[in-house]
Amino acid sequence: MLPFDNASFWSFPYVSQRMPLLAENVVSTSQPLASAAGLAMYLRGGNAVDAALATAIALTVVEPCQNGIGGDTFALIWADGKLHGLNASGRAPRRMTPTHFKDRETMPMRGWDSVTVPGTVSAWRTVSDKFGKLPFADLFEPAIRYATDGYLVSPTVQRHWQAQVAELSVQPGYREAFAPKGRAPLPGERFICPGQARTLARIAETKGEAFYHGELAAAIAAHARNTGGLIEEADLAAHKADWVEPIAMTYRDLTLHEIGPNGQGIGALIALGILDNFNIAADEPDTALTQHIKIEAIKLAIADMSEYVGDPDTMRNITAAHLLDKTYLHKRATLIDLDRAATCLPGMPLNGGTVYLTAADKNGMMVSFIQSNFKGFGSGVVVPNTGIALQNRAFGFSLKPGHPNQVGPGKRPFHTIIPGFLTRNGQPLMSFGVMGGSMQAQGHVQVTSRIADHGQNPQAASDAPRWRVQDDNATVAVEWNFSKDAIEGLRERGHKVVVADRFDTEFGCAQLAMKVDGGYIAASDHRKDGYPVGI
Repeated sequence: MLPFDNASFWSFPYVSQRMPLLAENVVSTSQPLASAAGLAMYLRGGNAVDAALATAIALTVVEPCQNGIGGDTFALIWADGKLHGLNASGRAPRRMTPTHFKDRETMPMRGWDSVTVPGTVSAWRTVSDKFGKLPFADLFEPAIRYATDGYLVSPTVQRHWQAQVAELSVQPGYREAFAPKGRAPLPGERFICPGQARTLARIAETKGEAFYHGELAAAIAAHARNTGGLIEEADLAAHKADWVEPIAMTYRDLTLHEIGPNGQGIGALIALGILDNFNIAADEPDTALTQHIKIEAIKLAIADMSEYVGDPDTMRNITAAHLLDKTYLHKRATLIDLDRAATCLPGMPLNGGTVYLTAADKNGMMVSFIQSNFKGFGSGVVVPNTGIALQNRAFGFSLKPGHPNQVGPGKRPFHTIIPGFLTRNGQPLMSFGVMGGSMQAQGHVQVTSRIADHGQNPQAASDAPRWRVQDDNATVAVEWNFSKDAIEGLRERGHKVVVADRFDTEFGCAQLAMKVDGGYIAASDHRKDGYPVGI
């Protein structure tokens, strides 16, 4: 039980100047201009869904180097006394077959062959139709204004943006839309994107129909035909967002909820199920032993995800239920040596840049919402005169024959973006997310454990120095302010530890909203520009 009335709960022990916001209605994301769009919806009488959607739409304009109109989206929404899950990720075009990639060893990260059908626009419409209070078109007004009149680019956004320009300028349409001067906008420079403004206006007017069945769909398909893409109008017309039942894992007195495969949320649940076999609360939160156990649990989870997770329609032999089986996870936990780092291989269950936002309102509605183009601007392909930067989620497919995540027409690829949600005793406690590719599941585990095991408040749990197991599932990167004693202790246990630079962005950025009597504690960490806002 979290001690809200205990002074220790309100401790802020880490290097940060952030303080949480307490209010009846909150919205928190990585970009203040986008948060302001959400706040404007509250002032119009809208609910948390309206605030979340206006924020999400604005993010495509004011932080285009991390997400866009041509991206994908997932959401968890507490409303009407239950948690609702939305998977709005897109599927592979019907011409995206294994044969198409027969001469490649890996999936391409950029260009048309990395593009699946974008799902973000469908998420906006689907969520608004089910839970929104304000007219759909109202949600677009701040974003359209930012795109039409321009906005001043922040140093953080500029840094992410400029890092991608050289690589992406060769992709069709990118330079014209997002680097017209041959570079990213400078910090404090006003950026205007009339193509985005026109596109968002058409989406608002048609409730998204123009994107999947009208002139915007035709523009995407024509650009593909003219520049070597696979997407056709029929692929866009066939897309739909799906309401899904979230998956969950109980840990201590909390339950973490995630969207199931094709996302990596299951990795956070696997790791927590393994950690549940250890008394993490018996040690301090930042010791080498505490971090070692969590790192090893994550390594085991990554191994299983890499081997077994893909589109749920093709996970026929080993399912999410198998991977989350308590007996199986207990066996996996026995592989953790408290004194030594291990090479982690997948088990056998049958034998035994992204942007995130959260909003919550005084009526109890809470929204955990994440959207992304993946790898910054995504594929780098931009549809002329529209500002639609297309994601590169096909990069998440495997080329291994027979793998559940093998590329194929109509399949959803393995996804990194995951919204998180905590409940206690069946009641909502906290909507949250941690951005940053494979960092996301790892971040969910670290935040959840700090709250469940050590009673930390959302701001402290977010500010705490993080570690990240790298793609080799062996190297562990830690933040610049990580405990020196913990680093030494991890190295003594055989971990290959790399200390990151102060402004390294690979550790993600968290946004959190925790329910308390009379409102919420909203927090945004110091790794990006965001601050929570509320009324």
